[in-house]
Amino acid sequence: MSAALAFAASIALLLCSLTAGFLFAFAVVVMPGLKTLDDAAYLRAFQVVDRVIQEGQPLFMVMWVGSVIAVLAALAMGLGTLTGLDRLVLLGASVLYLGGVQVPTAAINVPLNNRVQSLNIDEIDSGSLCEARRAFEGRWN
Repeated sequence: MSAALAFAASIALLLCSLTAGFLFAFAVVVMPGLKTLDDAAYLRAFQVVDRVIQEGQPLFMVMWVGSVIAVLAALAMGLGTLTGLDRLVLLGASVLYLGGVQVPTAAINVPLNNRVQSLNIDEIDSGSLCEARRAFEGRWN
């Protein structure tokens, strides 16, 4: 394995691990914590948390976008140089990460986040807040 491939793979591993930790914390702490709130507070809290991400929080962006770039870089280098099981592991890990984390986030979570961001919570009646939460929460989780 070349030094460049080892470096790219190491950076990919680090950034993908940070992404996994972020998602784990969201799944076991943030979303269960928000779940205890009433509909208006839940939606407002999610808006606040998501706004930090949507406004391009630099460390988040390095982690999230950097993980994709590093995986693709390692994949591009590895497919040309690795053989056998090493090549299959790299390809499988890349497909699992990109297809299991990045694609669902882009296709499902981001549109749901944008829908919640568009809500003016102070001007929506309680029935509509309940419906907005119901349309968001189950699908997002």
